Amino acid sequence: LGRNRGRRSTMRIMECIGRVTLSRWEPSLTGASWKLAVPLLHAGLKGDSEGRTEPIVIFDEMGAGNGSLMAVTESAEASTPFHPNTKPIDAYCAALLDTVSVI
Repeated sequence: LGRNRGRRSTMRIMECIGRVTLSRWEPSLTGASWKLAVPLLHAGLKGDSEGRTEPIVIFDEMGAGNGSLMAVTESAEASTPFHPNTKPIDAYCAALLDTVSVI
């Protein structure tokens, strides 16, 4: 908590569109599951294809399947769940979302 003092961390909502298979990986990531997901802007959450951006690869321990909505942390915050250890990841699925209401 104290490490993020003064900084605002955010999560983005993304839709899982597939999985990623690696032939080689960092040993500290053995057993990890990797998903391909599309970040959703406001329009994307309302079902508009214009609100879907470029897909990214996400470290997933929640078991997201195709079509699952995920709350994703990115950048330095992506490795926070592993503190005090570090893992070389850029995006982490922090939660699976059952429903999202968009106004």
